Amino acid sequence: MFSHTYQNFINGEWVTSRSKKTFTSINPANEKVLGKFQASNFYDIEQAVQAAINARTAWKNVPAPERAYYLYTIKELLTKHKQRLGKLVATEMGKVMNEALGDVQEAIDIFEYMAGEGRRMYGKTTPSELRNKICYTQRKPHGIAGIITPWNFPIAIPAWKMAPALITGNTIVWKPSSDTPLCALELVELIHEAGIPKGVINLVTGSGKETGMPLVQHPKIDVVSFTGHRDTGKTILQTAGIKKVGLEMGGKNAIIVMDDADIDLAVDGILWGGYGTTGQRCTATSRIIAHQTIAKELEEKLLIRIKKLRLGPGTKETTDIGPLINKAAQTKTAEYTHLGKEEGATLTYGGNIPQGKGYYYQPTLFTNVQPNMRIAQEEIFGPVVALITVKDLPEAITVCNAIDYGLSAAVYTHNINHAFQALQHLETGIVYVNAPTIGAEVHLPFGGTKQTGWGREAGWTGIEEFSEEQTIYIDYSGKLQKAQGID
Repeated sequence: MFSHTYQNFINGEWVTSRSKKTFTSINPANEKVLGKFQASNFYDIEQAVQAAINARTAWKNVPAPERAYYLYTIKELLTKHKQRLGKLVATEMGKVMNEALGDVQEAIDIFEYMAGEGRRMYGKTTPSELRNKICYTQRKPHGIAGIITPWNFPIAIPAWKMAPALITGNTIVWKPSSDTPLCALELVELIHEAGIPKGVINLVTGSGKETGMPLVQHPKIDVVSFTGHRDTGKTILQTAGIKKVGLEMGGKNAIIVMDDADIDLAVDGILWGGYGTTGQRCTATSRIIAHQTIAKELEEKLLIRIKKLRLGPGTKETTDIGPLINKAAQTKTAEYTHLGKEEGATLTYGGNIPQGKGYYYQPTLFTNVQPNMRIAQEEIFGPVVALITVKDLPEAITVCNAIDYGLSAAVYTHNINHAFQALQHLETGIVYVNAPTIGAEVHLPFGGTKQTGWGREAGWTGIEEFSEEQTIYIDYSGKLQKAQGID
């Protein structure tokens, strides 16, 4: 299986890239090759876009409730193959099995939810200022969606984008991450098995430069949806041209722990938010902002738990923390650990690369961290958590907000006034009370403020991302009527 050379999926067929070049996907737990994939180029993107153009009108004209049946079928196939896909996610991406199965479950949930939107997709009605005239809106697809997805949720994030794009009547050209292309191919295979008409879904693998940017810049792409690094997102926004662009570009998320908090519950949340998925979530808890009166107790309890975390392959039942995605991620995490020590923070635990194969990194905790240190400002995307001490809630909120990102934040407190003050003043798209910074649900909007991104995914906003509102006026007066009171 894993020595196979895989192809692109264009116009309902598996095809070889015009480039005649391939790249490999690596198991991050043992550095073994999982397969070869097409290193595609502009000509492959052009072929895929043309297939999407050819399929666009017919797919748009399928009634939304009928399109929903395809999504329900995809949901059933994902459910049937959940264990197999979960093992593949654990193998190719590296996350532990329960999280890998959760990745697949998110895809199941979003396809089910968006299938239900096929019988809603609401417009709005409003009175006209004139007699014998009706006004309302309806939703229309953009046309062709260019979708670019990351490796950290190789099944869930593509599903978050494709399900609303499909139910609203768009056709799709998808470029997945080059770190998890096998997961992408398996997902497309199930979508194909569900009977989606040819050309509606097209998959092109390859690098960001050779495939991603030609997709973004293609004049026939009507909407681009991207999840990934902030620098790439900025480039997309600058070069995409006149089209709708949705960007989700990361976070530097914090858990605030107040002096009246349940400390043990907060430790549970920090462990799950900070070290789950090896810290490789845009919503990962990379900062703890602790009230000075409980900071030491929190640190001691957290340290006991961190020391018990076991590194290993995601497919192994005893593993708590899997590998980082690749060597570059491992090197980057080590560089930030070195930087944290240079800045004067205390490396309380971790900070080492274990010997042997695989891109592992010890779960790492810094204390005595100042809010302006780079380890407290920049997204590391590894299992590194920084503990910052504050004197009260206003200072905690100020510290939490004093970053470029604004995705997710959490506050642990039993004081309802503290909770609502945090909800009022935290500058993030998502806020949790007495829960970690991770755990988004598919029927609610997902996204952030500031340099985290542009737009919202999932829930009803997923429909809005992949469709546009058409305003309709029907005048049945039988005469010319002029709005705004013109005689």
